Amino acid sequence: MKKLFLLIMLLLLYTGCDNPVSKKIKETKEQVSNATEAVKELNNIQDDILKLQEVEPLTNEELKDWLPEDIIGMKRIGYKAGQMGMVQIASIEATYTTQDKSQKFKIEVIDGAGQMGAAATAAMRFMFSQDFEEESEYKTRRTITHNGVKAIEEYRKNSNSSIIEFMKGDRFYLKASGTNMNLDETWGAIEALEPDNLG
Repeated sequence: MKKLFLLIMLLLLYTGCDNPVSKKIKETKEQVSNATEAVKELNNIQDDILKLQEVEPLTNEELKDWLPEDIIGMKRIGYKAGQMGMVQIASIEATYTTQDKSQKFKIEVIDGAGQMGAAATAAMRFMFSQDFEEESEYKTRRTITHNGVKAIEEYRKNSNSSIIEFMKGDRFYLKASGTNMNLDETWGAIEALEPDNLG
């Protein structure tokens, strides 16, 4: 009985939180979990690429029609459609700002339809299959799930600026940048754009 008690105590001490071996085991488990998710996502991506290659990408006009003139008190001050047209990828970007120019919001969209679009967004989709979190004195960067959508959030502390990247419906890649906007404000601007109406 004493031996059993001693063995249990040793195991408890050995598997404690500060034990470097248990930390390494935990890290390895997380890496294996990430790798498993990545393999699953790769299989899904291959199937989706074949389907998306057959889909007609949105035209510049359709992408422009999606962009509102105003969102959350910001006015659209410019846009660029078809910047990636020479490589046969449908895309658009737009910039919004407050009247006093104290805040700026930029949205970039790539349509994953068509042969080139499907290939371009495949790598981005793979990126979202990973789970990570990092923080320094200047910024935080992590994967999250927001309203059922996997996203990468980055927040720069010294400039109160944020970047959010995500895939909409396995087809559209969106990257939103908020200058002098925290993550909640940037998500608010994204939601005001109504990404569900793309395509």
